[in-house]
This record gives sequence, structure tokens and C-alpha cells, in this order.
Amino acid sequence: MSGQPRGYTDLDAPYNAGGNSAWLEKQESRSKRSKWIVIGSFLGLLGLIAIGVALGVTLSRKSSSSSKSSSSGAVNQTDPNDPSTFEKNPNLHQSFYGIAYTPEGSQYPACGNSLDQVITDIQLLSQLTTRIRLYGADCNQSALVLEAIKQTKVNMTVWLANYNIPTDKTPYTRQKQAIQEAIQTYGTDHIGGVTVGNEFMLNYLNANGASDPNSAVGNQGAALLKADIDDTKQMLKDMNVNLQVGNAEAGSYFNTLVLEDVDYGMSNVHPWFANVSIDQAADWTWEFFDEQNVEPAKALSNSPKMYIAETGWPSNSSDAGNESNGPSTASTANLQTFLDTFVCQANQNGTGYFYFEYFDEIWKDQQFGGVEGWWGLFYANRTLKPLTIPDCQSP
Repeated sequence: MSGQPRGYTDLDAPYNAGGNSAWLEKQESRSKRSKWIVIGSFLGLLGLIAIGVALGVTLSRKSSSSSKSSSSGAVNQTDPNDPSTFEKNPNLHQSFYGIAYTPEGSQYPACGNSLDQVITDIQLLSQLTTRIRLYGADCNQSALVLEAIKQTKVNMTVWLANYNIPTDKTPYTRQKQAIQEAIQTYGTDHIGGVTVGNEFMLNYLNANGASDPNSAVGNQGAALLKADIDDTKQMLKDMNVNLQVGNAEAGSYFNTLVLEDVDYGMSNVHPWFANVSIDQAADWTWEFFDEQNVEPAKALSNSPKMYIAETGWPSNSSDAGNESNGPSTASTANLQTFLDTFVCQANQNGTGYFYFEYFDEIWKDQQFGGVEGWWGLFYANRTLKPLTIPDCQSP
């Protein structure tokens, strides 16, 4: 990364020798992690859900007037019947290694997503990256994304995901079936892997009054997570499908037994929640990821490949109390700084990352407030924020 690497001794909440990080606990306390919980999320506040019609098994495109989302007009499609004929936006560049993405309206049980929305998203995302990661499989989102890739004919690889929770097996089983059906329908040409769990260990430890992912309590949670990981592996084996299986976790909360059981790990690393200044954010992100995730993974016998699953900077806050992380504010100018100092540099040094995130998500702002809904490169209506996208080719 450019500039002098930032040490950890001058952080407000540095990690300790045990590998746990107070900033990730703070991240949890601000309810950031609740945003991906797929069960019990009654999102009646999401006004845009009414625009989409819940998609069942059928993937035929909905009629234009009834199913177009607020993104209508975000992409100019020269042939209205052929999504592959979209025009490229000269302000977008395929500079990002990957981008984190959840189709709008994919929170269970509301399920207000639609194929038209996802097609628009893939048209835009394909101009920024060749890789996206999902967080779960509810509301048919795996199939929607793969169908959108098929119809747009873009070069895109997606990491499917199963958002399981420690207290209820039903969401895992439901999503497992959806992933299986999507693979059976579309094959694996555009699938990079299947991620089981997103901050499962962090949530389990918090719920059980513990903090060390490799403690006795941590290993109890790991056993639950490993059971789902191994079950997913068996499902793919029974399908004669060769796909990598991984896990996504908060940066300091990987359990060693889990990492030894996966092909890859995805680490959430946020300088905002670490109270790091914007001038040091990019260097801190790389250094934290390398020391906390990459190097420990190399020491394991299976050497799982490590990715940054989330990193970014918020452009706004819904309330004054959360507009600053201490040294820096949530602003478009600081978002631009993070883009300028992280993206091309990470590409150059070989860091695999999924930028957080594609677009602002209204439901997060309505449910959690603060900075939660304001991490996108695009506004919720798929209009690019007043940003200059870095112009360097992603790996």
C-alpha cells in the first residue's frame, strides 16, 4: 500500500495478543452484523419491496411496468428484449477485485426481489468487477443472480452463500436446498465457491458471553458451524460438483478448527469501526488483514486462501451521533479517499477483496440508522455517487 504502514499501538482499540479485537465487538454492538440475519427480519418499512413481486421458482422475466425497480433508467439497454445489449457507462471502470452484493428485497420472509432488478444490478456491477459475493440464499437470490449473468452474458463469477445461525437449523436447510437447485439449473461455470456462515462465530461468542474464538466456548460454536460446512461439502460431493467451500467471519474471530476445514476464508475488515483515520485507513486494512488472517492461514496444513470479505467507508450518517468514527467523518470525500488509496494498491499487491458495497440499502438505514445504510458506491436508485472510480484493471 502507498504511504507508511500504520502500526497498531496508536489505535484507539488495537487488537490484543490473543487475536481478538475490541473494534469488532463495537462493530457488533452497533448492530452492523444484524443486517444479514435472514430470519425474523420483518421489513415492512422497506418501501421499495412493494415494487417487486416475490419471485418463486419461476425465473421468467416480469412485465416491464409491474416489476421494474427504482433502478429503471440506470442502464440504457438498446434492445429492450436483450439484457446483453446494455450500454457501458464511461464513468465506470472494471477496477475492483470484487464487490459485496445483496439483491434488493432479499430479506426473508418478505422476499421482494425481482429478476429485472438483479439484471440491472449485474449490468452495472459487471462494469466495475468480474466477481461478486452474496451473503445468503434466501428469496431465490442465487438463481436470480445466475440467471441475470446468463441473460446479460457478462464475465462474472459469484460466490454463493448460506447464512446459517447458531440457534435454528431451519435457515441453513432452506438455503441449502436453494443453492442445490441453483447449481442443478445453472451449473458451476459462474460460481467461485459456496460460503457457509457470515460472522457465525462472532454472533455465537457474543450470545454466550465469550470473546475468544478458540476457547472452549468458541470450539462449541465451531462444532456447530463445521457441521454445516461438512454437510455442504457432502451435498456438493453427492452432486458430483467440484466447488470450494469457505467461511466468512469478522477479522479477529476465525476459529482455527473452522479454518482447517475450509478452502477459503473471507474476513470483514473495517477501518471505520476500528476508529482509524481516513488517511491511515487503507494501510491499516491491508496490515490488519495480513497479520490477523493471511499469515495465520499460511501456518495451517490446508493453507486456506484468504479474502477481505468487506471493506469500505460510509458516505453519510442518518444521525449526528454516528457521523464520526472519532478521527474522521462519514462523507463522500472520505469515501473517495479510501477508493483512491485502497483499490488500485490492493490490486497491485495481490489482495483478494470484495468492496463493501455496491449500493446504499434503505432498509438498513430504516432499521439501524447511523452509517448502516450508506456504504454504497451508488445511491439506492443506482445513480453513481459523485465519485471518481479508480481507473486500474482488476486482477
